[in-house]
This record gives sequence, C-alpha cells and structure tokens, in this order.
Amino acid sequence: MNAREGFAGTGFQKAVLELTVNNHPGVMSHVAGLFARRAFNVEGILCMPMEDGQHSRIWLMVREDTRLAQMVKQVEKLEDVLEVSRHGADHKVFERLESFFGQ
Repeated sequence: MNAREGFAGTGFQKAVLELTVNNHPGVMSHVAGLFARRAFNVEGILCMPMEDGQHSRIWLMVREDTRLAQMVKQVEKLEDVLEVSRHGADHKVFERLESFFGQ
C-alpha cells in the first residue's frame, strides 16, 4: 500500500505535515509527545538537519481526519516549531522511503 491508497479498505487518506524546527535535543520529543497526548497516531516520521545546522525539518505522515486541523494549530504553538506546512498524501518524501523499504 502506498500513501495515496490510504488505509486498506477504510477510506482514510494520509496527509504529510512538514515542520521547520529549531535543531536541539528534545524538539522531536515535544512534537511526538503532543501527538501522543491527544491519541493521534503518527504513521511515519522523518527528521533531517537543514544546511545551517540551527534548524531541522520534520515530516510527519498522519491520518487525514477531522482533528488534523486542530493538531496543526497545536503544533504551531510549540516554542521550537517555526513553520508548519500541510501536504497531501502524494508528497514525495514518504513515497521514496516506501520504495526503499519495499512496501
């Protein structure tokens, strides 16, 4: 199954959140903890430092549902989150990883 196909037989689609964050210990924990506290499952996480070394980019693959807009608002309130972009399931970053892992 790829990201565009959604969850097999459920009709749910995925979305990709792209976050620009300050690059220091604990940021990923804060982001993941926010989703965990609200019982919102994260299907995939990718984090890479940006060229300047002061910032990182985090991509989160999540289920597209009615709570997602509120989750984005909550993520934007985190101190170390500088920017949040929401993409459709066709975002290339996870498609390439799925082919790497043979899914």
